[in-house]
Amino acid sequence: MNHILKVLRFGLPYLRRYWVRLAAGVLLGMLFGVSNASFVWATKTLIGRMAPQTEMRAEPEQKQRRPGRFFDRLKVRLDRHVHRWVDAWLPYAGRPVDWRQVLGGLLIFPALVAVRGTMGYFSSYCMAWTGEQVVNDLRIDVLVKLNSLSLDYFNRATMGDMITHVHGDTATLQRCLRVGCADLIQQPMTAIGVLAALCVLDWRLTLAAMVFFPVCIVPVFVLGKKVRRAARVGTEVGITQSSLLFEILSGIRVVKAFGLETLQVGRFREYSHQIVRQNIKGVRAKELINPIIETVSVIGFGLLVIYIAYKSHPVADMVGFLTGLIFFYTPVKRLAAIHVIFEQTTVGVGRLLHILQQQPSVKDPADPKPLREFRRGIVFEKVGFSYGREPVLRDLDLEVRRGTKLGVAGESGSGKSTLVNLLFRFFDPTAGSIRIDGLDLREVACADLRRLMALVSQDVVLFDMTVAENIALGKPGATRAEIETAARAAFAHDFIAAMPQGYETRAGERGVTLSGGQRQRLCLARAFIRNAPILVLDEATASLDSKAEAEVQAAIDRLAEHRTVIAVAHRLSTLAAMDRIIVLSEGRLVESGSFDELLRRGGAFADMAARQGIFPGNTPAALD
Repeated sequence: MNHILKVLRFGLPYLRRYWVRLAAGVLLGMLFGVSNASFVWATKTLIGRMAPQTEMRAEPEQKQRRPGRFFDRLKVRLDRHVHRWVDAWLPYAGRPVDWRQVLGGLLIFPALVAVRGTMGYFSSYCMAWTGEQVVNDLRIDVLVKLNSLSLDYFNRATMGDMITHVHGDTATLQRCLRVGCADLIQQPMTAIGVLAALCVLDWRLTLAAMVFFPVCIVPVFVLGKKVRRAARVGTEVGITQSSLLFEILSGIRVVKAFGLETLQVGRFREYSHQIVRQNIKGVRAKELINPIIETVSVIGFGLLVIYIAYKSHPVADMVGFLTGLIFFYTPVKRLAAIHVIFEQTTVGVGRLLHILQQQPSVKDPADPKPLREFRRGIVFEKVGFSYGREPVLRDLDLEVRRGTKLGVAGESGSGKSTLVNLLFRFFDPTAGSIRIDGLDLREVACADLRRLMALVSQDVVLFDMTVAENIALGKPGATRAEIETAARAAFAHDFIAAMPQGYETRAGERGVTLSGGQRQRLCLARAFIRNAPILVLDEATASLDSKAEAEVQAAIDRLAEHRTVIAVAHRLSTLAAMDRIIVLSEGRLVESGSFDELLRRGGAFADMAARQGIFPGNTPAALD
């Protein structure tokens, strides 16, 4: 029961949004359940009217006695009222049959089934409609939550885990709301309605029949726990398998180049076998519930038949009572299946609760200060940062005035990309502060800050959208003229125009249909259309060949005009045009100066340049 309440409490805020359909589904489900009791009455009444006259005469004699118990009095009153209403419409043994009795005898059960089926259909429809809307809202909320989290979460989480949150966990809840919630209303009401009808027929016999009910319930809880354990382990293995699948497909070139197909398929197969084993465990536990309930109920059914025969109950009462028992234990089986569904759903709900309760480590201030434009400069003051135990940046003091072109150099792991991450406020510094125009970045809204900056990085990101849509991501709502102007500025218009549908050509997932230089120039066009005053280049040409690099560098030079530029580069020749270059080593600023000054100084920068074949006198500027 706790697991059912946990799932319902989780879904309640979403269910409230669709309370009209939900209320309709609940009401119709209750009517559906109560309508099942009518079959007990119909069976008992019709069989009673067909019974031998000797048996029918026994009933009035019993009714002449003044019953003293509630259910006995209720039964007498119901029999009198029902007799008056149905006498003209149902056939009676020994009486001539007219058209009304033929019609009544023919349609009584079809009519009851039609009413019951109609209410069941609309109840299930309303609950399923509500469930679909709830799960759709939940998927969107999970994606919104993921987008709101800081980069440190994505450094910890796996791709398989995040995908499972959006699709797998919500899919289990969807099935629960579509099937489980409908039955959670219909089946208990069926059991209650039928139980009330059985008490009216014979309350003592009903109490005797309920002795077997606890025997059916115990295995439901025991096996339900096994199903939950299997679902939890299966989910964990499924997440690992999804992450592996993403790795294989995203790194397919490496897989093929090193002949890793057999190895990777073997790893995938092992996870698949583990998932199969857990699913089979769940199926075994789930499917064992029905045979147990059916066996116990049939034993009880046989004992009741013997007892009824021993007590010489009227045939009509016996048939009606046994019909009621069948209708009673059917919802018991369905409720057992519901319990299993909720046990499985609890695993997904727990994971969804965990992700929805996550809080970003980088938050907007409650009352952000306005930052409309960039006027003076950016200042790093005693900035320190660590992803874990080891610091990545230490006591960094740096000032970048408006209009300055700053180059950032250093060995791998020296903190270059971390500096960019802090500037965009993907992370907050663990020590010191970063100020823009005198405002601490933690005092302004992230949206205002990032609106002033454009990023072009080594990791080219294009989406499976048209070329025009990819460029326009830099400025939502951009016109076609603005898009084409940005493409021309990035030297991308010519190759775009040569594509099959021009600007309406789809770039393909991750831009796989384009060359590296073309993809990078589209990213530059995105930066052009953003027209931000601060341009950040993070190894923008590192993965390009010399020809593509020259093309992209020409576009970068045009983009950098009249802007404040922070360029991170491992290839030092790309920093020759910078006004100033800083050199980082183990998170510290160890050198600062112009390109030529640093070469002549013979320090860390000169050592890196020498390894790349750059010496004083053969700099890119001198060679030009």
